[in-house]
Amino acid sequence: MTMEIDLVFKIAAIGIIVSILNQVLTRSGRDEQATLTSLAGLVVVLMMLAPQIAELFDLVKSLFNF
Repeated sequence: MTMEIDLVFKIAAIGIIVSILNQVLTRSGRDEQATLTSLAGLVVVLMMLAPQIAELFDLVKSLFNF
């Protein structure tokens, strides 16, 4: 149970950091870098979630005996 809560906190922390960086870069006129920062944050979160999604698919597969 603590692993899931830890994962939620990590995703929230990444979201906060990316949001702050996005605002700072946008205000300084670097919109391209702000977009790339948001994209990088999304990729990092998706890489963190990939094992969990694979585990979910395995659970569904075993549940329906596929």
